Amino acid sequence: MHQGNIDLMIEYSVAVLAKGEEESIRALVRNLARKWPREKALTICFAITSAASQFEDLVKGRAAPAALAYKLSALVAADILAIEALGRHPATGQDLLHFWRRVDPYFFEI
Repeated sequence: MHQGNIDLMIEYSVAVLAKGEEESIRALVRNLARKWPREKALTICFAITSAASQFEDLVKGRAAPAALAYKLSALVAADILAIEALGRHPATGQDLLHFWRRVDPYFFEI
């Protein structure tokens, strides 16, 4: 995990959450994977979870955007486990994009 990239990913994610647009939040995972295809896929989970936590701190409580972000992070973690079970260690953003095209298109449909 490159510290500069993780900071950018978190900053980008907080900005998306702050807009409060459900469609943009749902696209967040896919957009992170596209913007940082060489980063470890778990970095995406970390960035989204960190952003959700920061967003909660900013709005002083659990907000719908943060709750959706936590859900998406959990779904990505499940996909990462599936990718790594297929032998890709560590899974990257690019691996996620490939997996979603071939196996589970959920993140391309939302």
